[in-house]
Amino acid sequence: QVTVVESGGGLVQAGGSLRLSCSASGRSFRRNGMAWFRQAPGKERELVEAINWYGDTTEHDASLKERFTISRNGAEIYLEMNRLKPEDTAVYYCAVATSISIYTSATNYPYWGQGTQVTVNA
Repeated sequence: QVTVVESGGGLVQAGGSLRLSCSASGRSFRRNGMAWFRQAPGKERELVEAINWYGDTTEHDASLKERFTISRNGAEIYLEMNRLKPEDTAVYYCAVATSISIYTSATNYPYWGQGTQVTVNA
C-alpha cells in the first residue's frame, strides 16, 4: 500500500504562481513513477506531467510545459506553476504507479492523494 499526500493549493490571481508538493510513503513504494493530474469541473481527469525516479518526464503537453515544471526528490514530487490562467482552475491530484515506469493514462496509477484545489481568478 502507498499513502499519497498533496499540499500547496490555494487561490491566486491570474498571472500568479503556486507550488504543489506531494509525498508518497508505504511498504509498496520503492522507486515508483509519480504524476500530477488535474480535474476541472465537468471535465475528465487529465495528466499534467509524470516523472520517474531518475527525473525523466513524459513531455506530455508542450503548452503546459511552458508554464508548469515538475520535479522530484526521492519520494516527493513538486509542481511549480507559473503565469497561471483561470482555465488552470481544477483539483490537482498526485498519483503513484506500481512500478518505476511512468504513464499518461490515469488507469496506470492505483494510488492517489485526496487532491488539492487550485483556483485562479481572472
